[in-house]
Amino acid sequence: MSGAVVDGIDFDHRAVILCKPDAVVRGLVNRILGMISDAGIAVTDRMDLVAQPWQPHVVYRDLLADTGRRDLRDLPAYIDAAYAGQTITVALAHGEPGVHARIRQLIGHTDPTLAVPGTIRGDFGDDSTAAARAERRLVRNLVHTSDDPAGARREYGTWYGPGRTLRVSDFDRCSMILCKPDAVQRGLVDAVLERIAAAGVTVANRMDVVVQPWQAHVHYWDLLVDADWFPDRNIPQCLDDAYAGKPVTVALAYGEPGIHPLLRQLIGHFDPTRAAAGTIRGDFGNDSLEAALAEKRLVHNLVHTSDDPDAARRDFGTWFGAARRDLLTSPTGVPLQPAHANR
Repeated sequence: MSGAVVDGIDFDHRAVILCKPDAVVRGLVNRILGMISDAGIAVTDRMDLVAQPWQPHVVYRDLLADTGRRDLRDLPAYIDAAYAGQTITVALAHGEPGVHARIRQLIGHTDPTLAVPGTIRGDFGDDSTAAARAERRLVRNLVHTSDDPAGARREYGTWYGPGRTLRVSDFDRCSMILCKPDAVQRGLVDAVLERIAAAGVTVANRMDVVVQPWQAHVHYWDLLVDADWFPDRNIPQCLDDAYAGKPVTVALAYGEPGIHPLLRQLIGHFDPTRAAAGTIRGDFGNDSLEAALAEKRLVHNLVHTSDDPDAARRDFGTWFGAARRDLLTSPTGVPLQPAHANR
């Protein structure tokens, strides 16, 4: 495994996904990547490209060099016919060690007719090894992923190019999601995170936290600093009553630049009674600003996402903390800046 191919990415945690030409032609790429994402594996850095002849040669190098294969003479032609000049989609998968085996299991048997229901090839496959042999071509089985970290390193260099810098600029593409105590108490955390993921955002690194007072104070620093706007309420006490010692769920959301306003629009107005239908607070909210003011407390509005990149950096430090610095490596493998940087 040569570091000269690509350096600085932990391929124990990353696999390369190749959606083959037949997946593109049949319009199945979104559904395939969605199945992988639904399995709890972050999918990022999707890229469409036209395959050059050398690229599938490298990906299939073990088959091409296998002296035990009887069809070795024909295999290069089969590969060229299937890939050269054809459109494919590649993406990166990020997960725990063992992610390669997990995705291989999710993809299913090489022969779609032998792949079990619930696997990608079992659910979407429409070809067979027998038909491919009869027609002297490769079997059309939709998708390939790296076998192991060494394979991921090689395939990353094949499709993305050695030394390519992945497109992450600090927290421009990363937001923090806070499912508040009322979301936890009402059993709405899964529904909230699923709604965010359905917007095309990768949700990863979910973690349950029991809130310490300082976390609520840092998170709501603007309320504390502007406490003069609320002369009838004790803001520190409101924060402690609402958060201290209570369970919340936090997660990271990854997307394109512009993710912060996208998520803020998705969650809706802070007063659930003014949040539009189709937003999270509009659909699930059961409180109002009027009731909160009357009771001299914070409004229960289920969820928070970071306002902007600077807020995302601060939110990460508040809820995940220095002990989780490993999470500052995004699903793309590029380190984000520490929570104290550029402050």
